[in-house]
Amino acid sequence: MSKRETASFWFDPSCPWAWVTSRWMLEVQKVRPVDVEWHVMSISYLNEGREMPAKYVKFMAKGWGPVRVVVAARALHGDEVVGPLYTALGERRHDQGRDLTRKVIVEALTEVGLPASLADARKSDEWDVALKAEHHAGMDAVGMDVGTPVIHVGGMAFFGPVVSPTPRGEAAGRLWDGVKLVAGTDGFFEIKRTRTRGPIFT
Repeated sequence: MSKRETASFWFDPSCPWAWVTSRWMLEVQKVRPVDVEWHVMSISYLNEGREMPAKYVKFMAKGWGPVRVVVAARALHGDEVVGPLYTALGERRHDQGRDLTRKVIVEALTEVGLPASLADARKSDEWDVALKAEHHAGMDAVGMDVGTPVIHVGGMAFFGPVVSPTPRGEAAGRLWDGVKLVAGTDGFFEIKRTRTRGPIFT
């Protein structure tokens, strides 16, 4: 039997592409000897100080809140709450198309058995030092010209894959095998093509 390995996955709850890829990782766990550890990065922090269109500036300003809540939840309630909380937030944001307002965040917290008071972290910079440390733990290995998702596994770190819709079953396993193959090739940096569809949340 193959030895199990750990894949560390960095996400921002607001990113639809990371959400689709995270659901793929849940499929991978079913068909390959892989366990997933969940970590946050922040698109808002990543883009801090960069010139962007006004609509993206507004998006980035709102993006701090959900990440801070997840960081606070981990600090106060342990690593094991991060995955379930991400799922609860992601289902509301991406599958249901709802903004991550305080009310929606409280719903997600309540669903996974966490105190509603954690939602107050969204408006506080109390957790920003921890947030930035976790962000850099994932992003420094791949560089700051990529976003989320980022995966670390077996001494490798890479951005992506960006895929839509979520591969299921053995198709998920085959993609995992291929991603590990190219990411583990010395000197390999990039495969890319123009996206012809948006994220599909099914």
